[in-house]
Order: sequence, then C-alpha cells, then structure tokens
Amino acid sequence: MHTGNLLGQIPSPLPSEVFADLVSTNNVRIERILSQGQQTPTGEWFDQDEHEWVLLVQGEAILVFITPDTGVQERVHLGPGDYINIPAHLQHRVEWTHPTETTIWLCVYYTNRIKH
Repeated sequence: MHTGNLLGQIPSPLPSEVFADLVSTNNVRIERILSQGQQTPTGEWFDQDEHEWVLLVQGEAILVFITPDTGVQERVHLGPGDYINIPAHLQHRVEWTHPTETTIWLCVYYTNRIKH
C-alpha cells in the first residue's frame, strides 16, 4: 500500500513543470502535473496512443483541440473541479496555465481493454 497527498510537496515558486507518476500499470497510469504559466510550445501538438482523463484540481488552464474531421480548433477553459476525457490521437495542446497560481492536474492515461 502507498499513501500520499495530491496537494503536498509543491515547490514555490515553481521553477518548471513538475511530473510525478502516482500509479503505473500495463493498462493505466495516474500522473500529477504541476504547472505555473507553462504551455505547449507554439506549433506542437500532443497525439497520444493512450486515452487521457484529466481533472483540474487547482488553478486554471486553456486546452486547444483540433477537430479530426474539419481541422477546426476548439478551446476549452478548465477551472478547479473541471474534468475532460481526451480520446487517443485527438490532437491537443496546453495553450495557457495560470501564471501566478500553481495549476494541479490529475491525469489518468488508459487503454481500451478487450472484454470477452
């Protein structure tokens, strides 16, 4: 058994984005990310093999998605308690995180399992 605190051990000020795996198995990975003003570099997009469920615990962020069929960009603003499920291979990026408040993300990466 392993215990911890999602809101603990947060450096201040945050020198760079901080990533920490909380749980990792063959089918699921749970990660805490700390951001403060970081964003995905312009022109770069995430295109992941895994699905990603994201809960914004604290702070604010704006995500941008590319709609697969049309190529239209959609912006989604997240605040504390907001969550989103991002399907595998849906191109997305972090456009903005709060510059003075630490944004705490809880991300669950998972793959589909075949049910028999």
